[in-house]
Amino acid sequence: MSVQISFLGGAGTVTGSKFLVQHEGQRLLVDCGLFQGYKQLRLRNWTPPPVAAREVNAVVLTHAHLDHSGYLPLLVREGFAGQVWCTPGTRDLCEILLPDSGHIQEEDAAYANRHGFSKHHPALPLYTVADAKASLARLQTVPPFRAFAPLPGWQARLQPAGHIIGAASLLLEVGGKRLLFSGDLGRSDDLLMLPPEAPPAADAVIIESTYGDREHPAQGLLDELAPVLARVAARGGTAVVPVFAVGRAQVLLHAIARLKQDGRLPRALPVYLDSPMAIHSTEVFARHPGEHRLDAGQVRDMAHAATMVRTPDESKAIAAVHGPKIVLAASGMATGGRVLHHLVQYLGDHRNMVVLTGYQAPGTRGAALVKGSDILRIHGQDLPVRAEVVQLLSASAHADAGQLMTWLHAVPGRPHRAFVVHGDLEASDALRQRIERELRWHAVVPEHGSSWAV
Repeated sequence: MSVQISFLGGAGTVTGSKFLVQHEGQRLLVDCGLFQGYKQLRLRNWTPPPVAAREVNAVVLTHAHLDHSGYLPLLVREGFAGQVWCTPGTRDLCEILLPDSGHIQEEDAAYANRHGFSKHHPALPLYTVADAKASLARLQTVPPFRAFAPLPGWQARLQPAGHIIGAASLLLEVGGKRLLFSGDLGRSDDLLMLPPEAPPAADAVIIESTYGDREHPAQGLLDELAPVLARVAARGGTAVVPVFAVGRAQVLLHAIARLKQDGRLPRALPVYLDSPMAIHSTEVFARHPGEHRLDAGQVRDMAHAATMVRTPDESKAIAAVHGPKIVLAASGMATGGRVLHHLVQYLGDHRNMVVLTGYQAPGTRGAALVKGSDILRIHGQDLPVRAEVVQLLSASAHADAGQLMTWLHAVPGRPHRAFVVHGDLEASDALRQRIERELRWHAVVPEHGSSWAV
């Protein structure tokens, strides 16, 4: 019986990664992510996948970002009873991200009900904190490079992929086939994370393509960020920085700490990290010293680069701080969370600035700001955008097109096929063409819901 892979997410779009591998009646799900961005994508989160949760026998997570792990609470609530395999770093971050995701969804539903702007009565969260905590009991950790058997007769190995703490590529051996899932690959020149490990040989490669059609700029993050923040500080404004709580928040804190040490930003410039999830994620760096570039002193500096804002009252109090300041808050694409309240507060003043720190999925508020929208809809209200909007081009934690190709060039032998996933269609197809042109592999961009024999 052949090995079959079904693309239940992360196909034709950057989010919602779910890859179902089936062989002889056994089903393993590689990643279990939430869809983000356009409403028609987000609605997929509310539609049960084509395979029932109770029929999935095991899950392997490549890393903890919600577009790879955030559907897990629903899968468990709907009847999944197997183990979820991941690295220790991914486990530590999931223990932070998943309950926080449930909390944000509960908060957003409660806010919608209080203010009556939801079309649903009552508005309900996709899942709750309790659902998220219940799913954590399914996590089973395995160190990088150690072989394990996620199902009887299946072999697997996770190896570091850079990107964020715990992120890994997955080699899955089943039915005589070797399937290599890249996961999200980090950059070779990342400020925080070590580069991805060289890939092993495989019959089929499932490769991410978030930046499959473009290269990162030669200018580094420090040189790009310094004049941006200095400009808003000089005019007495507030920089609102939507950040991903895991990865992006930490690299911004590290960069700000270095810019202050180098005298490129005023040492007294107030900085706030308004995200309990990002605060806890920053603490994880100290527990995983071998997975990043920072020494103990740099980890301490990063953790002290901002005033840590934990409670809603502390968050609201930031507005009373006059003069220039920097506010980092989740979420990174301004899809929810505390950053929305700061945008409401600061978008209308030309002295202020919104600093977008990386890829903005189509359909998100971040993408609307990048496109120059002069109106942003938040909590049912249309708000004028008078603040300066800046998108950093050097802050991404994803490998760019050249770095993706370098990783693929390192795959020994010649895989039968490459599946290009986790990218917008334009980016995925650009990478597909490069793979076919430069590597002479057969490459496809699978459609959402399609199944392939490998």
